[in-house]
Amino acid sequence: MAQLAVSILSQDEQCKREMSSVLRACGVPVAIVEERRSGEPAVADVFIVDIRSDASSGMATIERLRAAQHHVSIFAVAATAEPELILQAMRAGANEFFAWNAAAGGRSFEESFQGAIRRTAARRDAATAGARQPCVTHVFLGAKGGSGTTTVTVNTAVEIARLTKRPTVVIDLKQCLGEVALFLGVRPRFTVLDAIENLHRLDRDFLRELMTRHKSGLDILAGSEQFDRPNANDAGAIEELLRVLGKLYDFIIIDVGNVINASAVAALYAADTVFLVANPDVPSIRNAQRLVDRVRQLGAGSERVKVLLNRTAEHHLIEPKQIETALGLGIHHKFASDYRTVSTALNSGVPLTLSNNSELASQFVHFTKQLVGLEEAPAVVEPERRRAFLGLI
Repeated sequence: MAQLAVSILSQDEQCKREMSSVLRACGVPVAIVEERRSGEPAVADVFIVDIRSDASSGMATIERLRAAQHHVSIFAVAATAEPELILQAMRAGANEFFAWNAAAGGRSFEESFQGAIRRTAARRDAATAGARQPCVTHVFLGAKGGSGTTTVTVNTAVEIARLTKRPTVVIDLKQCLGEVALFLGVRPRFTVLDAIENLHRLDRDFLRELMTRHKSGLDILAGSEQFDRPNANDAGAIEELLRVLGKLYDFIIIDVGNVINASAVAALYAADTVFLVANPDVPSIRNAQRLVDRVRQLGAGSERVKVLLNRTAEHHLIEPKQIETALGLGIHHKFASDYRTVSTALNSGVPLTLSNNSELASQFVHFTKQLVGLEEAPAVVEPERRRAFLGLI
């Protein structure tokens, strides 16, 4: 599902923050876009207009938005659900009306508001289904350093590009010297920093210049070469970059490393699926537990998290069932441990599926075919979540 671009029009910064949190938890990828510096409204799918403090000004804003953009959805947010106010908002051009009290909060408001956002996303996708298939974004997050996240990311990205023949980009968002380009054996001229520092120039032609093309047909937006970038100040730019790329590509594959920083959070909010890459060892499973909890706290949609167990062996030190119980999530897919094959592929800069016919290469082909719908994926039973794990976690 492509990201739903939402603009919150309010003078109340607390309102913006709280509305953003509610939007993030609605179960669909959402991008929060800001008004342009020129004062013109942002380009968005949904405008949320705060009319609590000044109803007349709010109504004028709704009328202006409706006159300029007939196709957008406009949500009016008032302090109380007065019949006359609702009628005025609808006459001005609002599609939805919500009564919200920041002090009182309210579960019923969140549920109805999030339901309206999901319906809007579904209508948008249905309306554009004939024109273009929505972009699908997959984020790969490592339980710890060295878990094989980048290996899984690049091999999946190459296979998606090779199997589908559709526009696919892999983005390296790891802070401090990402390795996606290195693993794919290419020498990029530009990095993700060139993209986020030139948001005003982001169009098809400019982005094509920033990309490095792999022989599989995959486009690569290489990782930063600065130790402290991308950082918290870049999160908004990362979110805007992903929104633009979603209009140009059918698949976006992102390696965020093993740290949930501000840039990683921006990617998590954009993701259709978050693949958590873990190894069958105690430190990895402990960290995976914490990362699942953190994704849930962020409101990024823990239902989108799928566990990939990497470097499995015939004789498990920790049984898969124990891991599933500890995480409260079923294992979506398992990749075998094959150090020699992986090392050879990484040192040569040639992905597994393009360099050999190993069992591990076949596993990546099988996994990717399921991911793009060329094979039916087996049902994964989600176990009851428990906290205890081997008496250690």
